[in-house]
Amino acid sequence: MRLAFTKMHGCGNNYIYFNCFDQTIPEPEALSIRLSEPHFGIGGDGIILISPSDKADAQMRIFNADGSEGKMCGNGIRCVGKYLYDNGMVGERTTVTIDTLSGVKTLELFTENGKMVTARVDMGVAILAPRNIPAAFDGEHVIDAPLVVDEKVYHITCVSMGNPHCVVFTDEKVATLDLARIGPKFEHNPLFPERVNTEFVNVNPDGSLQMRVWERGSGETWACGTGACAVGVAAVLNGHAQKNQDITVHLRGGDLTIRYTDETVFMTGAATTVFEGEIEL
Repeated sequence: MRLAFTKMHGCGNNYIYFNCFDQTIPEPEALSIRLSEPHFGIGGDGIILISPSDKADAQMRIFNADGSEGKMCGNGIRCVGKYLYDNGMVGERTTVTIDTLSGVKTLELFTENGKMVTARVDMGVAILAPRNIPAAFDGEHVIDAPLVVDEKVYHITCVSMGNPHCVVFTDEKVATLDLARIGPKFEHNPLFPERVNTEFVNVNPDGSLQMRVWERGSGETWACGTGACAVGVAAVLNGHAQKNQDITVHLRGGDLTIRYTDETVFMTGAATTVFEGEIEL
């Protein structure tokens, strides 16, 4: 069996995309583990399936590098929008809808010379109630709450943007953190029954945010769109930023712009096609 694929990334968050309008992908969980491996596979943070939907222009399913299925991927959804537009699957429309396990998301596409360059995604309402994140904390929200991890006290803010996030503002330089050691201790903490994505953040003098992320199921990635949204929301909740204003989040793979309003969270960023190919299974 030969499968056609497209390698794409949003700010370095790179996935292997399969057009499932034209082909069927067998055992996506196992396939994601196999293909994400950089030495014996294609290499990436996982695979994303682009399929027909009866309530949107397309459906997106995300499988992480460990085979687990994710509910939402902010960088991935921009790439899906680019794939649909660049391949003529939505005509010349610059407003498209994508069906995800976190609901239908709307994208505004910005194009040049017939190709999508950037997209603004309506990511939906930020979820703060611990029971809905889920996170095993009491109360209506978790904002700047102390959490002991590996005998050290961190102050965390918990947000769900379709995926659970634990945001840590720190004075330590995030660039030098030993994320491979610290990240799994957050991911597998029993307070997070579905595991958690963890963002470590510095507030820069100009008000922008420097972020590194440990993603459940994938480890450290160069970017996380839902994570950047969670960081923007957490920055407002902790007094580091204002609602209804653009917040620049610097990730290892590039910048995202986040705007937190009373109604929703908007994320704007680029999407890039790396190459297309076929793989024989």
